[in-house]
Amino acid sequence: MKPAYKKEDFPVSKVRRFLEPGPIVLISSKWKNKTNIMTLGWQTVMEFSPSLVGCMISGGNYSFELIKNSKECVINIPTADMIDQIIDIGTNSGAHTDKFQKFGLTPEASAKVGAPSIKECYANFECKVVEAALVDTYNFFIMEVVEARVAASPEFPQTVHYRGDGIFMISGEHISFPDRIKLL
Repeated sequence: MKPAYKKEDFPVSKVRRFLEPGPIVLISSKWKNKTNIMTLGWQTVMEFSPSLVGCMISGGNYSFELIKNSKECVINIPTADMIDQIIDIGTNSGAHTDKFQKFGLTPEASAKVGAPSIKECYANFECKVVEAALVDTYNFFIMEVVEARVAASPEFPQTVHYRGDGIFMISGEHISFPDRIKLL
């Protein structure tokens, strides 16, 4: 039997280090002639079909108003080799900066939304806001993925995951148990 861990009190404000296993994403948005890219680590899958994703986007973030007004965006999945861009995009405001140009990224026309996709990212998920009831209170958008494009290889890219306080984790070894997992 595995021995129990010795535990100690931990600040409640930092539990996200253990609860945010999803990858850091780059959210691209467009409203009128303004575009932006933001770094986001606060997203969650909410449903499989339709494919719903919840995103908490701070009201102080420049992208917040672009997404709130356009009711769409693209969730782009960067890979670990983009760590400098991930950090720099997240620590710079897009209010007066063209982040595509400043950080050497290529905007690519999306198929079903007006927001551009990021060509250098491993995957692009075009989204439309389908529920905004929690936006004014919690800055929480519920989005439906309406188009998805994913690179053909590698099957499991190295993605970046945020642990809080400037600490990141790179996705690691994959283990598989298909015989034990029964999909409904």
